[in-house]
Amino acid sequence: MHLDDATGRTAPTGGRAEPSPDARTRGPEARRGIPLDEAEALRLMATVSLGRLVFTRQALPTVRPVSHLLDDGDIVIRTPDAAALLAHGLPDARRGVVVAYEAGSIDPRTHLGWSVSVTGYAMPVEDRADLERYRSLLRPLGEPHADRPVRIRPELVTGVLLVRQDGGAD
Repeated sequence: MHLDDATGRTAPTGGRAEPSPDARTRGPEARRGIPLDEAEALRLMATVSLGRLVFTRQALPTVRPVSHLLDDGDIVIRTPDAAALLAHGLPDARRGVVVAYEAGSIDPRTHLGWSVSVTGYAMPVEDRADLERYRSLLRPLGEPHADRPVRIRPELVTGVLLVRQDGGAD
């Protein structure tokens, strides 16, 4: 192992360089999180089309990537896991199944960007007009005939903007 003074990385002799602990936290790479209010968090979520759905399956948390859109304050997703998602939820059919949903845009190199998490209740979309509209607007990640639109009503919305320690966004 040796430290490359030019890059600030440690590397085994003849091997690939790894960032040193100092190089990961010093200078402009240092970051801080700024909490987002609910309106700004949902506004940012509306700027991306993909996120991660978290639900319970066989008593364990399950995470699935899905496409989404925001509609009148609700998050609408398309998922082939709708049957599994809706089968293991709360017995209260009026509220739906408790889920979490996360979307964000974080640069893999700088680790700057934003992340929004929503906890709420998921219900299948039943209205025929809404079903057709969501199917035309949302591109499925899996087989389109196997997926189903699901509406998530947010109860708790949290978000964070990740900026440089000096306050810059990029």
